[in-house]
Amino acid sequence: MKNILVTGGLGFIGSNFIEYIYHKYDYNIFNIDSLTYAANINNISGEINESERYNLLIDDINNTHAIKSLVKNREINYIVNFAAESHVDNSINNSKPFIDTNINGTHSLLSLLHDCPTIERYLQVSTDEVYGSLKEGDDPFTEQTPIQSNSPYSASKASADLLCRSFYETFKYPILITRCSNNYGANQHEEKLIPLMIKKAKAGEKLPVYGDGRNIRDWIHVKDHCSGIDVVLHNGKIGEVYNIGGKNEVRNIDIVKTILKLLNKDDSQIEFVKDRLGHDWRYAINNSKIQNELGWQPLINFKEGLNQLL
Repeated sequence: MKNILVTGGLGFIGSNFIEYIYHKYDYNIFNIDSLTYAANINNISGEINESERYNLLIDDINNTHAIKSLVKNREINYIVNFAAESHVDNSINNSKPFIDTNINGTHSLLSLLHDCPTIERYLQVSTDEVYGSLKEGDDPFTEQTPIQSNSPYSASKASADLLCRSFYETFKYPILITRCSNNYGANQHEEKLIPLMIKKAKAGEKLPVYGDGRNIRDWIHVKDHCSGIDVVLHNGKIGEVYNIGGKNEVRNIDIVKTILKLLNKDDSQIEFVKDRLGHDWRYAINNSKIQNELGWQPLINFKEGLNQLL
């Protein structure tokens, strides 16, 4: 039986991945999470919590000694690193936690590869935001797009990616990187756009939209993202980067209007507010590599996915 370590597994994407892996594979799952404000112990179902195959450790990924002890004693085969500070606004207000977790924490995990020989694959979960911003009409991001981060958050994720690349190039460790577009789905923290707008719309409150709301994001359902990570973890080529996108570019204002429409609300609840500092205009991902090499593609329709959250 394989043993997999998931970091940040009480957060949004990490908890969905644990659910996905638990039901697909007969793996022993070890979840390390520091239980920050964005994590929730209830994100993991009771069935999994009660299973002998699931183990939770509340700790920081910078606690190298404790994690090394777990990896060695449990003979961990796979590591998937979701642990990250991820809210751009928070990174603008205070970037230090992003450096501590996203950069130093990744380095702490990578250092395990020096003397933990049971590790077969280490997968770093990253973001398309490391590529910077696109203009309308620009080709979508590919894995060859230069890294041009524009926020402290995306810069910290890009730094982690470069550390991963260096550990592969220097030591030939079994490292993979995935870069995804904007996720949505169950367990997402309410500070993020879609859950925030749903909550405020239901409460009859104003829905704050940055600038004119015309910024564009490529959206992917978290379950599609998890299936993409699964494919890369098990079948991806060591040392490679794989983009995972939803092929679903939508303007922020259109998402807000769609949510209001689905809830039978009118647009009068929309309130345009001062734009975010350094607000990237557009993200879009080219999925050709993961689709052609690994046979993966997103399956969940965006409007149907939104409906599931209402």
